[in-house]
Amino acid sequence: MAVETLSPDWEFDRVDDGSQKIHAEVQLKNYGKFLEEYTSQLRRIEDALDDSIGDVWDFNLDPIALKLLPYEQSSLLELIKTENKVLNKVITVYAALCCEIKKLKYEAETKFYNGLLFYGEGATDASMVEGDCQIQMGRFISFLQELSCFVTRCYEVVMNVVHQLAALYISNKIAPKIIETTGVHFQTMYEHLGELLTVLLTLDEIIDNHITLKDHWTMYKRLLKSVHHNPSKFGIQEEKLKPFEKFLLKLEGQLLDGMIFQACIEQQFDALNGGVSVSKNSTFAEEFAHSIRSIFANVEAKLGEPSEIDQRDKYVGICGLFVLHFQIFRTIDKKFYKSLLDICKKVPAITLTANIIWFPDNFLIQKIPAAAKLLDRKSLQAIKIHRDTFLQQKAQSLTKDVQSYYVFVSSWMMKMESILSKEQRMDKFAEDLTNRCNVFIQVGFLYAYSISTIIKTTMNLYMSMQKPMTKTSVKALCRLVELLKAIEHMFYRRSMVVADSVSHITQHLQHQALHSISVAKKRVISDKKYSEQRLDVLSALVLAENTLNGPSTKQRRLIVSLALSVGTQMKTFKDEELFPLQVVMKKLDLISELRERVQTQCDCCFLYWHRAVFPIYLDDVYENAVDAARLHYMFSALRDCVPAMMHARHLESYEILLDCYDKEIMEILNEHLLDKLCKEIEKDLRLSVHTHLKLDDRNPFKVGMKDLALFFSLNPIRFFNRFIDIRAYVTHYLDKTFYNLTTVALHDWATYSEMRNLATQRYGLVMTEAHLPSQTLEQGLDVLEIMRNIHIFVSRYLYNLNNQIFIERTSNNKHLNTINIRHIANSIRTHGTGIMNTTVNFTYQFLKKKFYIFSQFMYDEHIKSRLIKDIRFFREIKDQNDHKYPFDRAEKFNRGIRKLGITPEGQSYLDQFRQLISQIGNAMGYVRMIRSGGLHCSSNAIRFVPDLEDIVNFEELVKEEGLAEETLKAARHLDSVLSDHTRNSAEGTEYFKMLVDVFAPEFRRPKNIHLRNFYIIVPPLTLNFVEHSISCKEKLNKKNKIGAAFTDDGFAMGVAYILKLLDQYREFDSLHWFQSVREKYLKEIRAVAKQQNVQSASQDEKLLQTMNLTQKRLDVYLQEFELLYFSLSSARIFFRADKTAAEENQEKKEKEEETKTSNGDLSDSTASADPVVK
Repeated sequence: MAVETLSPDWEFDRVDDGSQKIHAEVQLKNYGKFLEEYTSQLRRIEDALDDSIGDVWDFNLDPIALKLLPYEQSSLLELIKTENKVLNKVITVYAALCCEIKKLKYEAETKFYNGLLFYGEGATDASMVEGDCQIQMGRFISFLQELSCFVTRCYEVVMNVVHQLAALYISNKIAPKIIETTGVHFQTMYEHLGELLTVLLTLDEIIDNHITLKDHWTMYKRLLKSVHHNPSKFGIQEEKLKPFEKFLLKLEGQLLDGMIFQACIEQQFDALNGGVSVSKNSTFAEEFAHSIRSIFANVEAKLGEPSEIDQRDKYVGICGLFVLHFQIFRTIDKKFYKSLLDICKKVPAITLTANIIWFPDNFLIQKIPAAAKLLDRKSLQAIKIHRDTFLQQKAQSLTKDVQSYYVFVSSWMMKMESILSKEQRMDKFAEDLTNRCNVFIQVGFLYAYSISTIIKTTMNLYMSMQKPMTKTSVKALCRLVELLKAIEHMFYRRSMVVADSVSHITQHLQHQALHSISVAKKRVISDKKYSEQRLDVLSALVLAENTLNGPSTKQRRLIVSLALSVGTQMKTFKDEELFPLQVVMKKLDLISELRERVQTQCDCCFLYWHRAVFPIYLDDVYENAVDAARLHYMFSALRDCVPAMMHARHLESYEILLDCYDKEIMEILNEHLLDKLCKEIEKDLRLSVHTHLKLDDRNPFKVGMKDLALFFSLNPIRFFNRFIDIRAYVTHYLDKTFYNLTTVALHDWATYSEMRNLATQRYGLVMTEAHLPSQTLEQGLDVLEIMRNIHIFVSRYLYNLNNQIFIERTSNNKHLNTINIRHIANSIRTHGTGIMNTTVNFTYQFLKKKFYIFSQFMYDEHIKSRLIKDIRFFREIKDQNDHKYPFDRAEKFNRGIRKLGITPEGQSYLDQFRQLISQIGNAMGYVRMIRSGGLHCSSNAIRFVPDLEDIVNFEELVKEEGLAEETLKAARHLDSVLSDHTRNSAEGTEYFKMLVDVFAPEFRRPKNIHLRNFYIIVPPLTLNFVEHSISCKEKLNKKNKIGAAFTDDGFAMGVAYILKLLDQYREFDSLHWFQSVREKYLKEIRAVAKQQNVQSASQDEKLLQTMNLTQKRLDVYLQEFELLYFSLSSARIFFRADKTAAEENQEKKEKEEETKTSNGDLSDSTASADPVVK
């Protein structure tokens, strides 16, 4: 430290002034305060998570997991310390080799197997462009180079292991022995060597089964050939090509020709420079064969039994060792060879990794053909037949297996829960630990192993033998996958308690092992005879004891097993002691790696290669919704292949492969479950809401019933980096569908609201309100529709002035549509009051077009000349005719115009002109109705305001209370809405005045002088209208009602509007036209009455009838004219017919002057008031 280097001169006398103490107290206080705050913060978090906090861990949500693998930093050299230096060396070398093999195996399993297996995945044939194969292989070359280095390293390790073992077992009697080896069998070494051979064998199998890899390799070589011909084109130096080609040839020879394992066993094991002799070493050959047989004896007993754990993997190693033994020593034990083959009847095939299945019989026959010749063909054929029968039997027994495993696993889970939730009693602690150990290993772990084996073997056998699977088998296998994940989840859920128990159990087992060893050690010490062999045994037992005293790491357990290989010679252990010790050591192995082993056994990475079963599985889940929760297990299984995919090296990034997989699974899920579910729920809601329609038989006893609500009680399912929430998905679908359909047909809002409520009641879905403006069922035609098609509307509908109603002219249906103020008000409520101004604008555009036609008609020479003639005629005769326009003149005009021509429908120009005016009047009627509807809507909206004269200002109230900014904004909005409604309900906009003001100046211009003749055409027009009206009303009583109508006040509105625009009310009134009509008809009626009186005397029936009819006709005409007169008078009120244009202008000026004076008065009063304020 720096202080120590200070010279003593710098030291000064420390005076204790108490400042340090004060400083320390302040810090302590701060720390105390921090702890208090932190504690309260943690408590708040705990309260917030109250429901989810507990000992039970959730596989999907927990960001943290416990790793129970024991760990220490001591090296082998530090652990292997005894007084016996030679033994130390032997154990150290063997332990180091075993550790190296374990590392190589781990690297192969994680990196190389997955890199090879996933090659070519993630790119479908459709998405592959020409050249993609070569690019993928180009990316993959570096991986193959790494694999080549790995394989070379494996060869070296195999060579070293063989040499090290051969060096220990020397057949040369003269040569000095390293240690005495009689009775010493390093079985662990051979097991590890078998594991390494299995790795090489697996690599061979993967590459052999990988057609894509080989195809791409061939394409890549072809590409290289074309590069050779023109290297400059590819920007490559020619001198670099040769070495690269050589390198590729080396890779192909070493890796792709299926010779990885073969090349390993064909190495030159005998050292050429006088080193270790292997093939001639008979002692080593015997030891090798003995070890293989003893491992096989252990494996054979357990293979195919319920208590099988890793015996299958060891069997593959034994086959590898047997072939290696034959290759080195060229001797064969036929009996042993036969017993190796007999295993195939128990185990027809073994899964090496993922979807790679291995047939031992093929391997043994291929690698040792000499021995195969000695066997009869029948026995070899029997193995193949047995394989087929095995598959058939499996298919039949699968359902039963599933049921029994279901019961086993469920009862095991209950045992786990009960054992782990019980308090541990100190008096029965050891017994309790043994129980726990048995439940963990012998039940949980063994079930996991056997279920995993069934699934892998069955699925891969079907795949390799290319036989189709039945749906029942698929469902059964999927159930087993769920059980497998359930076991893993069980261990995970109780992680806390399992972790606690594992450390106790480990100590308990170590104690048992130490006890056995100490007994044997005492026995060795008590024997006083000295020999080197006895010394080795004692050292080995001491080493085992010392190593067991510590964490149960892999290294320590390895050293113990190697030490016991030496320590068990010379009968140091009795037979009844040795077996329990071996059992304890096996248990210790399993318990120490419990979590990792469970994870490996429950790993469902192989499902990636069998994902074709997923759609069938989802269909099954959908059909049997009762246990929908099992989806969690299946998705957990599908997630298992993600870590393996990360080792893919043929794409730019493994992310592409993951995205591809993610997309594929989600598409299947959507198609086979979610979309089906959405459609079914929607259908159910629709049928429930429309039960009154009796659509189909919904009796659950006849058509069956599925309780789909169970899907919505599921927790969200985790997949990749997202949660699939079925409830949210269906809710969103229904919300979206209901919203979109309500938008299309707003009058259906009530139905969809009902369906929303039903979805909440029946399925517990929390639906979102659409917040769309709702329509009533008596909406009628929508304002928006009318506005867009106003030209069609005014021609198809007839206006009734007094009732303010539009009636459809004709319809194909049995009824006619009507539109009244209430409909319009509902429509305005739907779209908002803004639609009113837009409608008036549309009407203005429409009127512009119609007035253009109107002007053209009035300008026509034939029409203009007749009108001018009529005006001149009226001026000449008005004094003689009491200022009344003669009826016959109008009639003459009406008839005369027919001579100008008639349309195919039989209409004259005057008929068409009348229709034009009716349409203009209808448009004005529509504008009037819009205004009334607006007032109606506003008064409905404002009806909840208690007093319209005294409305509270909410903004001021909010300011007084000092509420938030958002509240203030809301209050401001409310105030503006209220003031709008108040204003609208009080007055409404004068649309008629606007439409008069906009057109009048143009109509009254000198250039439009021809329009001034309009008033004189009104009499013939009214005549034409009355005739048309009577014919329409008469049709009402006929069977064929085409063209029938009882009202058409649009004409009166149109005439009143145009007269106002031309300021011709005075001119029209000067014709006294309706008086003239009344006089004419009354005169005729009186004449007919007189005639009737005369004829009644002569009693001529026929003549009387004719006269009655004539009188009726005259009455009808008079009535129609009277009605028209009243309608026209009413319509004129809207346009202030009492005032001429000049009078209106005068009134306007007076109003403006008044406002000016009032403003002036105001300013004066404020000026005079100023001094007072001061």
